[in-house]
Amino acid sequence: MEPIPETHEALEELERFGDLELRGDLQRLVERAKERFPGLMGVSLGMVSQDLVLTYVASDLDVAALDGIQYADDGPCVEAVRTAEPVQTDVGSLLDEDRWRLFAQATAAAGIQSTLSLPFRHGGVVTGGVNLYGAAPDTFDGRVDELAEIFGAWAPGAVANADLSFETRLEAVQSPGRIRGQAYVDQAIGILVSARGFEPDAAEERLRRAAARAGVGVFVIARALVDAFDPDS
Repeated sequence: MEPIPETHEALEELERFGDLELRGDLQRLVERAKERFPGLMGVSLGMVSQDLVLTYVASDLDVAALDGIQYADDGPCVEAVRTAEPVQTDVGSLLDEDRWRLFAQATAAAGIQSTLSLPFRHGGVVTGGVNLYGAAPDTFDGRVDELAEIFGAWAPGAVANADLSFETRLEAVQSPGRIRGQAYVDQAIGILVSARGFEPDAAEERLRRAAARAGVGVFVIARALVDAFDPDS
């Protein structure tokens, strides 16, 4: 599994400020998980206090875009952090449940059959979470505790030296592709307005913040939403 370009850049920035071990630790972590779970297609790890998400993929799957849709639509990862409990889904249950309909359609369009979101705790407080994406409906069945052990043991001190500003990233992740992606952004805003009843300005702000949290340009999430609802777009 390899880091997406945005994660590679984030790790380079952290290394510039002296965090020289994080890249190697992460690589060993995701390789261990992939070895034990061959159906694992993508992993993203987020820390609440740093508003930092680091994403690894085993294919050209755009996990960061799926993460962003979760943040825009209060998906399973948001619930896992909020409730401090694991949230496991498969494509059937997602499509049957209206509350995560945007995320359900996006994962189905991307070929993802199951997801698992696990919270990280440190000193009794939820400090972040991990999102895992599976190629089969049963990729994570009966093995939640095993995954929690793999990732939970690493999590508490993982980004102790990370000090990336959320507001700074809010701007930084928008600039690539801002012009070419505006049409997708406009369509995605319409989807959020229609599906969730947001006002247009609130829908746009939600997309922007979701993109910042996922570490990608807003047009990446917007295009994933549009493609999920209109594959021929």
